[in-house]
Amino acid sequence: MSASSGTGVFLLSLTSIPVCYLSNSLVYSNSVEAFLFAGSSAVLVLFTSARFMVKKRAPADPLFYVYAVYAFLSVVNLIIGLEQDNIIDGFVTFYLREAAPHVNTAHGHMMSYWDGCVHYLMYLLMITAITWGDSYRAIGLYWVGSVLMSSVVYLLGNAVGKFGTEVGFLLVLQVVQVSVSVWACFRVFSQASSTDLQVADIRWTQRTNVLHRPLDLLFVLYLVLALGFCVFRGLIALDCQDKRCQDYSQLYEPYLKDPSGYPKVQMLVGMLYSGPYYIFALYGLLVPGCDWMPDLTLVHSGALAQAQFSHIGASLHTRTPFSFRVPADSQPVFLLVNVLYALVPHVLCYRCCTRPAFFLRPSEGKKHD
Repeated sequence: MSASSGTGVFLLSLTSIPVCYLSNSLVYSNSVEAFLFAGSSAVLVLFTSARFMVKKRAPADPLFYVYAVYAFLSVVNLIIGLEQDNIIDGFVTFYLREAAPHVNTAHGHMMSYWDGCVHYLMYLLMITAITWGDSYRAIGLYWVGSVLMSSVVYLLGNAVGKFGTEVGFLLVLQVVQVSVSVWACFRVFSQASSTDLQVADIRWTQRTNVLHRPLDLLFVLYLVLALGFCVFRGLIALDCQDKRCQDYSQLYEPYLKDPSGYPKVQMLVGMLYSGPYYIFALYGLLVPGCDWMPDLTLVHSGALAQAQFSHIGASLHTRTPFSFRVPADSQPVFLLVNVLYALVPHVLCYRCCTRPAFFLRPSEGKKHD
């Protein structure tokens, strides 16, 4: 398969720029239904155009078309973020003013930038891999964690926050997108992983105690601390009256008390998702043969990267009311803790994916005489 398919999708994703501008200009009735009709028509045109451009060598993998549509929508989200920051104007004005007031929150603003930049890059990488017939399992699993985290927090934050009664038909569209994303997740997980390690190498690595693996020992210590941190912030989101919780929320992360609903949902999802993950990861670092460990670290890294980007950005953004922003004298500590909390899982993921011998079963290695 030639590269024309991937190039065509890239060019089609850029058509979202004139489509947004024309849609915003044509929506004159100030109704959400008119905007949804314009958006649905644009997606339909995208589907038809993508099929026409690749009809001679159409990719067999249906995820190609899912990622093509998502790439188009990612550029739309980037346009939303840029217009919110007054960098551009007249592209999604109606949408921001009438259809989606909840997007104007700092958390929704950061989500727009994440989807418009990071997710867009992921979609292009996966489309390129599908076009050339390469495996996209690793980047796909990272995407799985990121898109599920953003979707769950976005939906629940809209439902329980102060904008819960204003989402309307947009909530239905989000549910459809989440459903398609879940189906895509199963497609990604169905891809087989492979290794070239010898059985003897796997067995030799798995005889080593964690005390003789200093890097893994550091990861064990980190996982214990991270487990306590995510539970601690979850308790703050649940309005725990303990003095330590109250002091931390006032001095370092007052955004956790923001009434928009996003930060509380983010912390609760983090506690219910990251908490069990840290326990499983501890088990995987101590007990050999946990072949699910590399995949789990990829999914969690993507989820935590999206969550921390949105949380850090919203905690400092001017769209957040001043009383809920991180105090200036506390910002160094806030940034140090939250950036490390986001980066260390990626280091663990890199260790598990590049040196997976400890996590493999001997039967999975390459047998030799």
